Amino acid sequence: MGGWRSKLIFLLVVYFAGFATAIYCLAPVPENQACQPAKKGFAYSVLKSDECAQSFNAGMHKCIDFVKDSAQCAGNFLKQKLDSRYQPES
Repeated sequence: MGGWRSKLIFLLVVYFAGFATAIYCLAPVPENQACQPAKKGFAYSVLKSDECAQSFNAGMHKCIDFVKDSAQCAGNFLKQKLDSRYQPES
C-alpha cells in the first residue's frame, strides 16, 4: 500500500464492511427463515444448517459486492475532488 489515499480507501472499506456485518447480524429475522432450528431430528437439522450456511454465504457475497462498488465510487469521487482542488484556476 502506497500513499495516504490508498490507506484511506482501505480503512473506509474495512469500516463499512464491519458496519454492514453488524447490521446483517443485528437485523430482525422473519419467522419463516431457513435458519430456524428444526425439531425433526438430526438429519433434518444437518440439511437445514447447510441451507442456512448457503443463505449466509450468498448474503455475505452480496454485501462484499456492494462494498466493492461503494469503495470504487468513493475512490472516484475523492479523486475528482482532489484533481479539481489541484487544478490551476483560469
